[in-house]
Amino acid sequence: MTDEAHLRQLRDLTPIDIWQGVRARRIVGERCMFAVIELDANTAVPEHRHPHEQLGIVLRGSGEFRVGEETRRVGPGDTWRIPSDVPHQFTVGPDGAVVIDVFAPPREDWAALSPAESRPIRWPAMQGDAA
Repeated sequence: MTDEAHLRQLRDLTPIDIWQGVRARRIVGERCMFAVIELDANTAVPEHRHPHEQLGIVLRGSGEFRVGEETRRVGPGDTWRIPSDVPHQFTVGPDGAVVIDVFAPPREDWAALSPAESRPIRWPAMQGDAA
């Protein structure tokens, strides 16, 4: 268990860059991890696989998602379930995207990534933030 506060604002979570054009802010628990992922326009998340189960939803933007042999265009409200060790990839649309991913167990490989340069969050639009 981490020694972080239990209640925090998304904007106060330290961002990390997962790949070029893919930034995450995460909350890590003992058995699962929740991440808000900001993806730059036209970014390609390469095919990869991991032992973690992954669930997700698109909040903003669009793209083409492939999980195993299934490929689909996704947009706000679309969800996914990626079982352990299934190959998957995502190609982001021209407006970028913001998604939520949940991993179980937490992604230990992400713990080794360095903090990214801070910038305003892309979702949600907070009162007083520029839209």
